Amino acid sequence: MTIAPAIADQVALVTGAGGGMGLATVRALLDAGYRVAATDAAVDGLRAALGGEGERLLVAPMDVTDVGAIDRACAAVEDRWGRIDVCVNNAGILSYADCEQTTPELWRKVLAVNLDGALFVSQRVVRGMKQRRYGRIVNVASFAAKTGGLSPAPAYAASKGALVTLTFSFARQYAPFGITCNAIAPAFVKTQMVTAQLSAARQQEMQARIPVGRFCEPDEFAHCVLFLAHPLSGFITGEVLDLNGGLQFD
Repeated sequence: MTIAPAIADQVALVTGAGGGMGLATVRALLDAGYRVAATDAAVDGLRAALGGEGERLLVAPMDVTDVGAIDRACAAVEDRWGRIDVCVNNAGILSYADCEQTTPELWRKVLAVNLDGALFVSQRVVRGMKQRRYGRIVNVASFAAKTGGLSPAPAYAASKGALVTLTFSFARQYAPFGITCNAIAPAFVKTQMVTAQLSAARQQEMQARIPVGRFCEPDEFAHCVLFLAHPLSGFITGEVLDLNGGLQFD
């Protein structure tokens, strides 16, 4: 059995930390005792939301579609703390464009952020994890990965479906090194990314289809990240945790 370092000695990296889910995850990891590197393409708002930086918090710019930017951000984390133990691939963009509305440019943009970014970041952080024979990778997929979504959204659904299979591949390859790779598949987390693209009437319609009768709170999402990131979750790998309030595709 791999001996996991104490949480207080671990470093967690979160991509897309400026959004509602990412920000909630950063705060939950800090509260749990991790040292946290919060990354996003733009960080001024992120620093303001987190109250700047501190001994246990580093805010760093990272464009997940740029391999050079990924390497620079990860190197800054390693220069400061010497390691990255937990990687939360949360950066993502949402598109409700249907099959006929999806342009080549939109298709490539959505996949570049939602899929390519997770691959490139995971490739970078897994080096140190493999050497230390310990690591946790948590990918943020979606209800749409399994269902195509309640509305046709081919670029988004395809990117998240591919992210799930990427999760399986990483889990299989790195399990012998004490590294787990799992995904979370949330449905309608209450963030601006979701609500800004849905009318009030559409939101009510969506909530009516969810058995618990509401959207997921960002803190509930972050709690699931904490569970998969925990040292005692080492026997869970290659899994997709549904976070959907009982919503089923019909």
